[in-house]
Amino acid sequence: MATFKAIVIEKAEKGTTAALADFDEANLMEGDVTVAVEYSTVNYKDGLAVTGKAPVVRRFPMIAGIDFAGTVESSSHADWKAGDKVILNGWGCGETHLGAYGAKARVKGDWLVRLPASMSTREAMAIGTAGYTAMLAVMALERHGLTPAQGPVAVTGAAGGVGSVAIALLAKRGFAVHAVTGRTGEAGYLKGLGATEIVDRKDLAGPPKPLAKERWAGAVDAVGSATLANLLSMTRYGGAVAACGLAGGMDLPGSVAPFILRGVCLYGIDSVMCPLERRKEAWKRLETELDRPKLAEMTREIALSGVPEAAASILAGQVRGRIVVKIR
Repeated sequence: MATFKAIVIEKAEKGTTAALADFDEANLMEGDVTVAVEYSTVNYKDGLAVTGKAPVVRRFPMIAGIDFAGTVESSSHADWKAGDKVILNGWGCGETHLGAYGAKARVKGDWLVRLPASMSTREAMAIGTAGYTAMLAVMALERHGLTPAQGPVAVTGAAGGVGSVAIALLAKRGFAVHAVTGRTGEAGYLKGLGATEIVDRKDLAGPPKPLAKERWAGAVDAVGSATLANLLSMTRYGGAVAACGLAGGMDLPGSVAPFILRGVCLYGIDSVMCPLERRKEAWKRLETELDRPKLAEMTREIALSGVPEAAASILAGQVRGRIVVKIR
């Protein structure tokens, strides 16, 4: 059987190791669709898995990478045939199922979404799970009934992948977007995406008050912990926050005051096991609502061998926007 290059995570005496290695195609896991992977990306969860900073990986050896875009090579699934262009996000890939950082992936056909007609596989991974998650967050705020007339919205972790796409999407819908970041030197970049105001993340640091001065009608939060708790305390009456990340920690050191005294809603955004119909809606909207020049501006490309370095950088908060990984 053939081998291919992949970023393989192995169990080590202390923790794990991740390196570019040869992987035998015969060791791919069960699935009814085999995909020739063309592009992947580096998300925060990929950073945790590749560096071993958190116990993301549940089986070894593991090919890392939680999402990919590519071409179906073979299929016994009724919905897919050889030559189809597809996207995968989540479903345990890179955690419990062999993932995206390799030239081939064998997965369940029920996990796949068809690549939008006007989108290349590279553009799909420039969006990636981070951008798809940002769209899910925007959709949640819309279901809540949030409109630009209700006031500005905040986006935390603004210079990162989720934040960059969220700013572009919200700005296009007419919202005044306040970009919350610890990298105020990225102000030009963030305003280029559509942010109207730059907020230093120090404004949302420290122990939160049960209720602070009302500031935003809604928010997309990729940070969690004290940042999210402060954000909730500053959300206007009847507003909503869509939470989709934990870059600042998994805890939530706040109070119930925003919920019971201001009627604030907190929406949890899960991209991994999200139902297929909602995934399809998100990707359909990303095709038409995300400005392609802005997407290009926030994206850079690396080779598969560059993944370990990029994984460390994303955890250190040194990555701006999106990273595309060219697999083949």
